[in-house]
Amino acid sequence: MSIEVNDVVKVYGSGETAVTALRGLNLYVDEGEIRAIVGPSGSGKTTLINILGGIDKPSSGIVIVDGENITDYKEKELLEYRRKKVGIVFQFFNLIPTLTALENVELPMILAGFPRQTRKKRAVELLELVGMKHRMNHRPTMLSGGEQQRVAIATALANDPKIILADEPTGELDTENSRQIAKLFKGINEETGKTMVIVTHDISVAMFAKRISRIEDGVVKATYTPAEMEIELKVPKTTEEIAKKIEEKIAIITKEMDDLSKMFKEGRIEADVFVERYNELKKRKEELEKELKKYTLI
Repeated sequence: MSIEVNDVVKVYGSGETAVTALRGLNLYVDEGEIRAIVGPSGSGKTTLINILGGIDKPSSGIVIVDGENITDYKEKELLEYRRKKVGIVFQFFNLIPTLTALENVELPMILAGFPRQTRKKRAVELLELVGMKHRMNHRPTMLSGGEQQRVAIATALANDPKIILADEPTGELDTENSRQIAKLFKGINEETGKTMVIVTHDISVAMFAKRISRIEDGVVKATYTPAEMEIELKVPKTTEEIAKKIEEKIAIITKEMDDLSKMFKEGRIEADVFVERYNELKKRKEELEKELKKYTLI
């Protein structure tokens, strides 16, 4: 499922105590894409996840998921959306401590009305997928943080949602476990084709995504590929280094434009999506070429 966020504003409270979390945010996520969302604390990342997950509603603007405007949904429709189309992974695992790993994964299927035999079989399969079948009869308190998060991911997959949303899924984990969880998300994405939006403060986790969007002050300031992000993180010291950094960015964008044209010709993306993204890339390339002229003789 693709995700389209158009001019979304979210204001909490009113009057002098009002807090604006999102300020006309725009975002487009391709079907089957992993998109990482990064940015400082308070920039609106969690608010965005809550709106995409149907947990909260924007004050204005629209969110289109798989061609449907979910901001028009009534509460009953939002409940069905959360149960059937979206799986959410939180920072603090959100497992029921009195239930085993197997029972935690079964719980969403119980709420959705799955038959007993069906849900048990699927729960075992999902725990095997995340490498936790051997721990399926253990309660969360008997599991490490990394193991709990693996069970939480299996739980989010229980009802076979098309979209997985993750809010700081590695925030409570050490470096090695964070990397393992990021690799797990990527593996699940490659195997199932599910669309994923992952909020993270860990740039090494973000680098597993197809694209990385940086949010500041409630808006998307920039979107990078991992290769562009690597260049962005390097601090140039000389004019030559700055020019080289800009040239590398231009080369990456040129390849993106070529790949996008190929996808359109092969019928893998719609014309309106192609035009919007191609023009966005073209504008970025022109801005970089203009910037490059300041540091070269061309």
